[in-house]
Amino acid sequence: MSEKKRRRGRIHSTVDDLPEPLKSQFEVKLANPANTYNELSEWLKGEGYSISKSAIGRYAVRTREAAQRVAETLQRTQAIAQAVEAHPDLDYTKAAELVLMDGLMQRVSTAEEEFDEMPLDKAGRLIASLARNATYEKRVRADLKKKAELAFDQMEAELMSAIKQHPELAGELHDVLARAREKVLTDGED
Repeated sequence: MSEKKRRRGRIHSTVDDLPEPLKSQFEVKLANPANTYNELSEWLKGEGYSISKSAIGRYAVRTREAAQRVAETLQRTQAIAQAVEAHPDLDYTKAAELVLMDGLMQRVSTAEEEFDEMPLDKAGRLIASLARNATYEKRVRADLKKKAELAFDQMEAELMSAIKQHPELAGELHDVLARAREKVLTDGED
């Protein structure tokens, strides 16, 4: 990398500067594997635009990578939509979280250069932040489970005192509450 810091953001290509009708023609020609980058460069020169074959190659690579990312994102989104359709009780936020995590993991797995440049103190803060998030999530789950158990205990006590004159109803109610408690507390662990 040069002494200048690489700009973060959108990469601009000389191909992007082509006027729209010509750029559309170029895109069609680029999509045809029979056309070489050298032939495309010569064609553009004939149209009055000097763009090197290497610039065309870099543009083609970025375009293919962008198209691949869009296709992968679409595929993941369709998979989530199918899962939600098949399981209407699925937590939408959990599904979205999984998609986001997948995208972030892909970004992290290809960010070797960025990690090489990252100061150690920043890496340490990121690791600590991830550990805090995991601990917080465990604490929230445990707290919710405890509150659910207390709510079920209180509800059962109130209902039992209301129907204590009918022992057969009390037994059935106890069974219903036990099944509900089991479902709520085990579903919350996912």
